[in-house]
Amino acid sequence: MERLLTIMKRLRDPDTGCEWDVAQSFETIAPYTIEEAYEVADAIARDDLADLKDELGDLLLQVVFHAQIAEDNGQFTFADVVTAICDKMERRHPHIFGDVAEGGHHLWEQIKAEERQAKAADGTLDGVALGLPALLRAEKLQNRAARVGFDWPDTAGPRAKIDEELAEIADATPETLEEEFGDLLFAVVNFARHHGIDAERALRNGNRKFERRFRAMEQQAGDAFAALDLAAKEDLWQAVKHRDG
Repeated sequence: MERLLTIMKRLRDPDTGCEWDVAQSFETIAPYTIEEAYEVADAIARDDLADLKDELGDLLLQVVFHAQIAEDNGQFTFADVVTAICDKMERRHPHIFGDVAEGGHHLWEQIKAEERQAKAADGTLDGVALGLPALLRAEKLQNRAARVGFDWPDTAGPRAKIDEELAEIADATPETLEEEFGDLLFAVVNFARHHGIDAERALRNGNRKFERRFRAMEQQAGDAFAALDLAAKEDLWQAVKHRDG
């Protein structure tokens, strides 16, 4: 860990460091942080442990990079980051590290709510990060609302909402079409949530399935694929889908 911290400090040295690293800020690095987190998830999904080791290193570098920027700005250090997360984990597990006899997920959520209140984050939806993937953030917002009773009792309500949003798309103007599609996607996430489905994971799996089948189509048709008409491509798709199961 000390070696990594030393490397980053040298890279960020304004006199002898790397020009690119010195020029970075929290804002410019944030997209790379998100990308590295997704690459960790991808390695896990592919069950590639060698790649997972590398990707976890890349993600750790992002934490070190942000911490070094903060230290350069006189805001906080990497040691402060480590202390903060250690304190948080101990605080949120009093049944392990404290004198509380019983704990569990309900206690974790209670402590998180108390932390939000201490930060003057009094709203039910406060603290749901803006930078989350849209499907994941939609699910978190819906779960927060459900905690205070703003939720349908079963799947019928979310399903009817999808039909309502589809009708509104049909009647939308060019100016409101994007907004209506956003409402539809939000409704679909809610429908999935009521079925106990993680919409973000479901879409990732759907993406992988499409990619796998599309690659099989290209492989089967060879160089002639691009020139095929839509009907021929659809026949290929159905054939691949049938084999894929």
